Amino acid sequence: QVQLVESGGGSVQAGGSLRLSCAASGYTYSSRCMGWFRQAPGKEREGVAAINIDSGSTWYADSVKGRFVISPDNTKNALYLQMNSLKPEDTAMYYCAATTRSCHRNYWQYVMDYWGKGILVTISS
Repeated sequence: QVQLVESGGGSVQAGGSLRLSCAASGYTYSSRCMGWFRQAPGKEREGVAAINIDSGSTWYADSVKGRFVISPDNTKNALYLQMNSLKPEDTAMYYCAATTRSCHRNYWQYVMDYWGKGILVTISS
């Protein structure tokens, strides 16, 4: 059974940085795609970033390009999201997600099968 557990959230001031971690267990398929999503209060969930583990291709939402970096640690079966230059509008619940299907820049937001429970990130102005 696949389990994804997020950590590293918290509260920081605007301009600061946070690093989210996602520990994956039971997820050892050869073709893998993982990503980060977020949902702010009163808003729909949106894709933040994703990575094709095998090819290394990455994709980012326009709102975080140049500020966030997604990276895997295959030896630890983990996924990270380094978030820099944080803004109040980055405040949200952040979710780690994964799928055994392939992902592509046009549809990575729609193919995730497994989800973590989420972790709160709060950015104050």
